[in-house]
Amino acid sequence: MTITTAVACPEPDDRSRAEADGRESERGLATAEYAIATLAAAAFAGALMAVLKGGDVKSMLTSLIQSALTAG
Repeated sequence: MTITTAVACPEPDDRSRAEADGRESERGLATAEYAIATLAAAAFAGALMAVLKGGDVKSMLTSLIQSALTAG
């Protein structure tokens, strides 16, 4: 006794040309998004470093840490 089942998955060659073109045009999109996010994070880190190296912020953080260490 032989049992056969029909599979509804189309072969890769059966895709319409519009589907193939739509997917091909977005091929490197995720990589570009990661690159932009990485550059934005690096720019934010650079700006944060510039602010933290400033004299006012540095003295405020130092006094905050000293008061936290001496309070206990």
